[in-house]
Amino acid sequence: MAKKRAAPRRKHVPMRTCAVCRETRPKRELTRLVRAPDEPLQLDSTGKLAGRGAYLCDEPDCWHRAAQGKALDKALKVELGEADRAVLRARAAELETREMDA
Repeated sequence: MAKKRAAPRRKHVPMRTCAVCRETRPKRELTRLVRAPDEPLQLDSTGKLAGRGAYLCDEPDCWHRAAQGKALDKALKVELGEADRAVLRARAAELETREMDA
């Protein structure tokens, strides 16, 4: 009797939720922000930095809302300072210019 060939397995795609707009997307489409003890807010491009993390999608509006509101504060369980909010605004501006060039 001949063996049946199994269908190729689909690769698992990890999903994450944007802390601001609450939209679920593949992890690779989101940017991770990390709050480590005694360190400022960091953008984690590798996804492996130690510390409390939250994800934001690459929409400039989400980054502006994160800089203004309290959604990211809740996700990271810390109150963001003005320097942290400046990092968020700078990333929003970078994303806006990237959209205009495309």
